[in-house]
Amino acid sequence: MSRRAPRFRAPLALALGAVLAAPLALTPPATAAGSYSVTPLKFTVQAGGRACTVDADLYRPTGVDRDHPAPAVLGTNGFGGSKSDGSTDTIGKAFAQRGYVSLVYSGLGFGRSGCLISLDDPDIDGAAASQLVDFLGGKRAADDGTTADFVTLDAPGDPRVGMIGGSYGGAVQLATAAVDHRLDALVPMITWNDLAYSLDPNNAVGGTGVPGVFKWQWTNGFYLIGEGQPLLQPSLDPSRINSLGCLHFVTEACRTVHTLNSGRYPADRTAELLAFAHRVSPASYLHRVETPTLLVQGQADTLFNLNEATATYRTLRSQGTPVKMIWQSWGHSGGPGAASGELDLSKGNLETSYVGRRVLAWFDRHLRKQTHVDTGPAFAYHRDWITDPDRTYATADRLPALSRTLYLSGDGTLVDHRDKVVRGSRGYTNWPFPTSHSESSLAGLLGVPDTPPRDTKGTYLDWTGAPLERPLDVVGAPRVTLRVHSPKAERTQNSGDAADKLVLFAKLYDVAPDGTRTLVRRLVAPVRVPDVTKSFTVTLPGIVHRYQTGHRLRFMIAASDDAYFGNRGIKPVTVISGPRNTGVLRLPVAGS
Repeated sequence: MSRRAPRFRAPLALALGAVLAAPLALTPPATAAGSYSVTPLKFTVQAGGRACTVDADLYRPTGVDRDHPAPAVLGTNGFGGSKSDGSTDTIGKAFAQRGYVSLVYSGLGFGRSGCLISLDDPDIDGAAASQLVDFLGGKRAADDGTTADFVTLDAPGDPRVGMIGGSYGGAVQLATAAVDHRLDALVPMITWNDLAYSLDPNNAVGGTGVPGVFKWQWTNGFYLIGEGQPLLQPSLDPSRINSLGCLHFVTEACRTVHTLNSGRYPADRTAELLAFAHRVSPASYLHRVETPTLLVQGQADTLFNLNEATATYRTLRSQGTPVKMIWQSWGHSGGPGAASGELDLSKGNLETSYVGRRVLAWFDRHLRKQTHVDTGPAFAYHRDWITDPDRTYATADRLPALSRTLYLSGDGTLVDHRDKVVRGSRGYTNWPFPTSHSESSLAGLLGVPDTPPRDTKGTYLDWTGAPLERPLDVVGAPRVTLRVHSPKAERTQNSGDAADKLVLFAKLYDVAPDGTRTLVRRLVAPVRVPDVTKSFTVTLPGIVHRYQTGHRLRFMIAASDDAYFGNRGIKPVTVISGPRNTGVLRLPVAGS
């Protein structure tokens, strides 16, 4: 994977990603392209019981004043970035050029803003952003007495304001909307639904309360960036210094990382870990979010995969919050490079890219109150097998259902009917060190080439289908129901330490006629099996992938993956198949 999507200049400034052009013929909204002024500002906000300095820049379009107000756009950085990185300041520039007042700021604990890194906690990061909304509503909130009395108001103190940003700058939007219902529109990009799933995923359905499998490369990469802030930002604000073995994060965040790195999951520590991760995640507070939300998630993303946005989308939609979702090509992980028509905010090509037009339409509808503007379909997804830049996106009113069923036969084949299942028993075992490779997360962070995915014989089982007679488009999260036998795991799984439960990794390959294997988007589904004496269901990460004619679909379970922690001890595994009792793989197929 030598070609990469554009990277951000600031470390881990994972904010606005690249978006590809599309088939939907949205009319580009009218804009007010022009000049603007920029005013640096400092705010002192109260967040989490502490006074925090917020460093911000106010972009004011020429001609906007008290008699000619304009709606506002608020944005902040991804993890490790600041208001000045190449992906955040473009928010201010791009929207000011189009007639919006823009306020971009360095999130708490980053750049020249104060206080600890609190992982977008609504009571801290959300509360801080809410006080910036106060400023946009006319309150004299800037430390130098500056006011913004030129923002369109819905009511006294209630500005017409939207938020946009990605990753860390995406989750803060939902955190802010949960504590401040004055927000009028959100565009969270490539962000999380539940940090417990993001950093310690367990893709087993119904494994509630069972911790997952530690995603150690991604997690420790972020942790080191956070704890290494003096290297990135000299002369830190004293409010950014913690103690007790935690330099720059809130204490609960450090304890969570330390627990994960220990490789142990005793019941009391596990409950604490899960409680904190859930509390600071949208999954726990989406019921309070009423703001119209346009979710944009990346297909090439092993940090926050498509399942995260899907969970947020389903929750918001079920409670009646206006929401739409786009699955763009680019995410946190390495990708195939920018395609023609791809959105690049540093170039300001909002009008000429699909997601750019969707964002502008979303803001025009909800901030400019242009009720005639079409904000697009409920769901859209990029198709990397389409070469025509005017047709790369497909649209739908809902996500594809699980409509194709395959069965895991005892001879290692995938068959389309239960009666074709051959009786058989096969096994594998794990080694003391990882024997499968899906990705090097740090390679993705740095934009350097990664080695191809690999698996070591004897440490995995796979099932391969027949060559396809026609293309198969999988759009969404496949599910598989399995039953494995492992006497060693059965003896240890009730030890009181969840780390003694069996770990395995489920994944899908695309096998070309020449035998070349492709691990789709390098995605795997880590599983800590709740109980090896019972069958269990696994939800794989969502994908958008065409299996071409002549290609074969291969499902695999592997004992390990070097991007994650694995099994404690050697645990042989056997899978027994028969017509009445076999694994079942279900695929969400578009157009079926």
